[in-house]
Amino acid sequence: MKITPMLQQYLDAKERYPETIVFFRMGDFYEMFFEDAVIASREIGLTLTSRNKGDAEEVPMAGIPHHAASGYISGLIDKGYAVAICEQLEDPSQAKGIVRRDVVRVITPGIVMDTNSLDGHTPNYVASIMVGRETYGVAYLDISTGRFRVTEAASLTELTSEIGRFEPREILVNEVEGATALEERWPDACVRKRDGAYFEVKNLFRAAQEAIRLEREMSADGYFLDRKGMESLVSGFAEFGFREPDRVRAAAIGLLRYVVDTQRGVPSHIRPAEPYHVREFLIVDESTKANLELTATLMGGKRSGSLLSVIDKTLTAMGGRALRHWLNYPLVQPAAINARLDAVAELVGRTAWREDFRTHFENVYDIERLCGRVSSATANARDLRSLLATLQAIEPLKKELKSAKSEGLIRLDGGIEVFETMRARVDSAMVDLPPTTLTEGGLFKRGFDPALDELIDLTENGKDWILNFELREKERTQISSLKVRYNRVFGYYIEITRANIDLAPPEYIRKQTLANAERYFTPELKEMEDKILGAEDKRKQLEYKLFEALRQEVGEHVGALLSTAQHLAELDVLVAFAELAVRHDYVRPIVDDGVLIEIEDGRHPVVERTLTDGRFVPNSVCLDCESSFLQIITGPNMAGKSTVIRQVALIVLMAQMGSFVPASKAQIGAVDKIFSRVGASDNLARGQSTFMVEMTETAHILNNATAKSLIILDEIGRGTSTFDGLSIAWAVAEFLHDQVGAKTMFATHYHELTELVRTLDGAENLSIAVKEWNDDIIFLRKLVRGQANRSYGIQVGRLAGLPQTVVDRAKEVLQNLESVQFDERGVPLAGRQAGREPQLTLRNNPDQMSLFSGPSVSPIQESVLDSIRSVEIAMLTPLQALNLLAQLREKLE
Repeated sequence: MKITPMLQQYLDAKERYPETIVFFRMGDFYEMFFEDAVIASREIGLTLTSRNKGDAEEVPMAGIPHHAASGYISGLIDKGYAVAICEQLEDPSQAKGIVRRDVVRVITPGIVMDTNSLDGHTPNYVASIMVGRETYGVAYLDISTGRFRVTEAASLTELTSEIGRFEPREILVNEVEGATALEERWPDACVRKRDGAYFEVKNLFRAAQEAIRLEREMSADGYFLDRKGMESLVSGFAEFGFREPDRVRAAAIGLLRYVVDTQRGVPSHIRPAEPYHVREFLIVDESTKANLELTATLMGGKRSGSLLSVIDKTLTAMGGRALRHWLNYPLVQPAAINARLDAVAELVGRTAWREDFRTHFENVYDIERLCGRVSSATANARDLRSLLATLQAIEPLKKELKSAKSEGLIRLDGGIEVFETMRARVDSAMVDLPPTTLTEGGLFKRGFDPALDELIDLTENGKDWILNFELREKERTQISSLKVRYNRVFGYYIEITRANIDLAPPEYIRKQTLANAERYFTPELKEMEDKILGAEDKRKQLEYKLFEALRQEVGEHVGALLSTAQHLAELDVLVAFAELAVRHDYVRPIVDDGVLIEIEDGRHPVVERTLTDGRFVPNSVCLDCESSFLQIITGPNMAGKSTVIRQVALIVLMAQMGSFVPASKAQIGAVDKIFSRVGASDNLARGQSTFMVEMTETAHILNNATAKSLIILDEIGRGTSTFDGLSIAWAVAEFLHDQVGAKTMFATHYHELTELVRTLDGAENLSIAVKEWNDDIIFLRKLVRGQANRSYGIQVGRLAGLPQTVVDRAKEVLQNLESVQFDERGVPLAGRQAGREPQLTLRNNPDQMSLFSGPSVSPIQESVLDSIRSVEIAMLTPLQALNLLAQLREKLE
């Protein structure tokens, strides 16, 4: 195939960025070729055409207008692709030979600077994982805000749990095995493998030096960190107490290297990496986060219907992201938790004050992402106006904070700056509603720059001159339809319709002939055109330079702006917590280091909001480490067992976030981990059945829970045969009681588990109350002491719409099973109908040993045996013995 010089440019860019789809700038379009064109046409609906059409060696080709690129790029990024933007680096009209082009930036799922492509309330993280012998170094960054964090994980389980908390869109990893494990665990994240050298600091600096050289060659914009600045981002880990700080640092270095590769440098708004230990926060693992529907629903993965959707009363994008972070990283230290609760309590108690804060927050824009755009030199004039509006809202907001009494709010006041000088500078410079483009002028107010004022006067006066010239020429020539017009090709011209061309003065010089008109110019008009157009071009160039300088001035304050943004985000969350508490009648929990979890009239924060009739039934729960830390909860399906146990977990989590909780009273002994195993689901992608998923999650809980943990379990063992499932559920309950000692709520339909209270101290039976009425049931939704005597499954089946014949037959089968009607072989009579003769099996063999002890007996038989065992025979009179015998016989019949 013959490769043209232009196509060779494309292939060179593709060779350097093989993991991307190259958007190759050609005039007003971005073009894609070869496989990139095929992928783009398939994924974002472009028309696939070709170069060398009709030849044997056609080149697939697809293109998009450059001004509409953002939407197409977002479509590819959402599907996991990366895009390399290859721009023209010189004016085609002035280029000698082929126009010089090069890749100016790469956009990947985890590296997105265009805020229009991002959800304002959700961070967009790229992660770097350094796999070691004993630990995993972890670093992750949201380049749109500069938030940079590092930690280490002690095992693959802890690593995947941590990844589940910050949910990266893209993951770098240093080895093939680690990448494979992460790809299996996180199929939605783009996992990219890099060799070990990629994570070495010397190669980071070498790549950065080369990027800076290319930047200078291209005269590109952007404010990047030098070597010293990059070193400051990844220092101090050795003193933090990591087991392998070098591994954590390597993960951070690999992440910065990826930023250099995609952005031509490390933007100056990226903050120094925040080191933290995983166990500094309440641990909520991947499955528990999903089961409790903290940020997304189990069905459909939607935000609406999750806990986050209910509690999010924030008014800023920064606050929304901070709330999500607090939800994923609740606190464990009561002192820190109570500092937040003190602030919320003060805001709850001062209604007008709280409402003033909310009013001011309505005018606060996303400072963090504005700073990212400033540092990457992509901020436009409207971005600076948004920043100005935010700075103007901060001043009254900070004045409100001066009256704060709680330490948390006082601390936030100290971290918020008002930036008076910068505010005045931007306000004096930018017009109120500037254009979105930076190259067409109209950005600055008069008085900002004297040289610019002169050019503005010239352009505006010139336009007045043109209007006066037109009026003068109409009067002089007596041609009322005469027009003075302008276009980019011909400049200014006089247009006279063909009907009036005989009236054109002889000094008019013909410029262009049209079907219905003639176009002319005069020396006077040409002279003024040169002045006006020259002034306009100079004005546009000067305004662009002035804007670049102003943007760089703002960029020098990025560090302070980001610090203020972080404090504003926290304040927004605290105000939102207060608003939530007032709107929905939440109370302040007592949070301490104790072991007691006592909740009076607790409510499920999501379910109570979805009940339109407002008939949610609150429930009280008391868990401690002595009399009741293993609670066996029985009751019918649909009665509310799952709701009760989940609401306890959610109330504890909300309390440790620093939020008030849906209850009339709550005392929470801070827990270190929350574990949840609820529902039935499979993972076919990993080759795991429903029961395998259930057992994997259960094993994780048993291997990682501590005495300080809270565990909620729902229907353990239901995914296999009854005897197997009951055996597992029984053993799990005993292990949690004997080996772990964690506070556990265990909802089950295995009524046999209620017998655990006979042998385990600290085990307690609870049930969800129902009322029977004319063979129907009424769900009372109330948690009461004691066990349920049946599951009412048939009644629930009737409510679900089972045919009446099925319901009637189920009742007959149930009656036979419960009365243990066996034939001479020990086969239940319920199975003998319509000619069906079951084979004798271990399950229906009367000689089969019970799961617990002795031959298999019915509950009624067991009750009779208990009565006999409890009788003091020597103390009975003959008459009492006869009466007892009659009672036992009647019970058996």
